[in-house]
Amino acid sequence: MLVQTWTDVVVSSLQSLWLEVLSWLPNLIGAAVVFVVGLVVAAGLGSLVEKVVAALKLDNLLRRLGLEEYTKRAGMELNSGHFLGQVVYWFLALAFLLAASDILGFFALSNFLRDVLLYLPNVAIAVLIMAAAAVVANLVRHLAQASVMSAKLHAAKFLGAVAWWSVMVFGGLAALSQLGIAVAIINTVITGLIAMMALAGGLAFGLGGKDYAAHLMQKLQDTMEGR
Repeated sequence: MLVQTWTDVVVSSLQSLWLEVLSWLPNLIGAAVVFVVGLVVAAGLGSLVEKVVAALKLDNLLRRLGLEEYTKRAGMELNSGHFLGQVVYWFLALAFLLAASDILGFFALSNFLRDVLLYLPNVAIAVLIMAAAAVVANLVRHLAQASVMSAKLHAAKFLGAVAWWSVMVFGGLAALSQLGIAVAIINTVITGLIAMMALAGGLAFGLGGKDYAAHLMQKLQDTMEGR
């Protein structure tokens, strides 16, 4: 009698499990179909974006702006079409994976994927900020070097490097702020850098240029007194 009871319990459990599997199977098939179709769509749109960007010859413009130098330093080839195509592909792939996860009821995974998709625009904007910073930094460096050389001074390369690094540092801080990485710390660092540069400039003028400042004051006094 006891064995029969155990047998009935096991059979009932297996039947319940089988019914749950059968009821879950359509969701599994639907999720698989959605994800596979999504991968096909993502691959097609990614390839289309890559071809459109290649037809627009965006890489030639980026080379003229001086961005190829930085991609080579990073060990990468400048190929904006492939980059944008991959961005589109992975964004759509994650979007369809999110849809499949919702179908299966994996809500923890769905929340994670939703957060990732909402965060991706910040990454794209941060990349654009760094690219714009690199372009502006090159322009400012050339302008600084040309201005110093036209004034017949000998610190053209140094001042050009200072101008380049200043723009790139602020660009990097702006990109980190866009990514939401330690925003309060970044704001403190920016304030500290500005205060440090102001203090350094004041000390440099006060200690290193005091004789020249005294000379200018004496010259102004002589001019006012008509000497």
